[in-house]
Amino acid sequence: MMVGPHPLEPTMKILIAVDGSPSSLDAVSLAGRLLHPATDEVAIFFSPLEVEKKLAGRSEALVEGAAAAVIDEAVKRLPANMAKKVEPITSSQPPAVGILASAETWKADLIVVGARGMSTVERLLLGSVSRAVIHGAHLPVLVVRSAPPADGMRVLACHHDASAAAMAATVAKLHWPESTHGRVIAVAESLLAGPLPSWLENRVRDPDTAAIAKAWEQEHAGEVGRISKRLDEFQQSLPKAFHGSKPIVLEGNPGDRIIATAKSDHDDLIVIGRTPTDALTRWLLGSTSEAVLMHAHTNVLLVPVSRPVG
Repeated sequence: MMVGPHPLEPTMKILIAVDGSPSSLDAVSLAGRLLHPATDEVAIFFSPLEVEKKLAGRSEALVEGAAAAVIDEAVKRLPANMAKKVEPITSSQPPAVGILASAETWKADLIVVGARGMSTVERLLLGSVSRAVIHGAHLPVLVVRSAPPADGMRVLACHHDASAAAMAATVAKLHWPESTHGRVIAVAESLLAGPLPSWLENRVRDPDTAAIAKAWEQEHAGEVGRISKRLDEFQQSLPKAFHGSKPIVLEGNPGDRIIATAKSDHDDLIVIGRTPTDALTRWLLGSTSEAVLMHAHTNVLLVPVSRPVG
């Protein structure tokens, strides 16, 4: 007996925060590329507080009309068959608080926010709302700096052992058009993962240092080999859009190498895990995801990773 197909069920619930700015409308456009129109659910969040400030003393009907106009303009950026399924959400709370509270109440799987501007200071701060959402959310956050390209999209997925499972789960839930060019990258960052340094190479004729040089090279080869194997496994755990390119294994500072690669290859989106770190660690060593978020000139999808228990 043949069994008919199961009814389609929502695979993702995506909450997109808008404020009427170009960057927030770009956020809607990019989110529209990554959702399944037939199965996913979308909520457009808008906080009318800014409108109320600009229209102080005006009638409540005018403020409500302005809010409705912003949401309507955002809906136009989504696929046409999504328009009737969009749920508008407004909140009287401050924007960041309202976004986080609404995402929790609506049971969102992903929050999408725009990052205004590209100046050094604006890239660093991201805007108080975006930064507050990023640090307050316990679910993936897509930070959008630019609209998606007209044709195709280049995506760089960053591997780290601690975040690989969470990354694969999130990426698998998104819709990747056939024109997507996905790649994976891993960076070896340990001291012995780099090639033999020149100061040691110049002394390899010295019997006392020859053993050190050999051990260094063996460790380097072994570490790169281990990373390459794990990166291959990570690539296979991702959707087909990420299977066509050779994995990228680099050495050095992870944040710097990821940012440089994305810039030179003109990537449209970086997907990276965000592991929890204490305040002292962030201050002393920084965080790869923070570095990418602050200094990359492209869109970034941050996937949170829970701190291990015990």
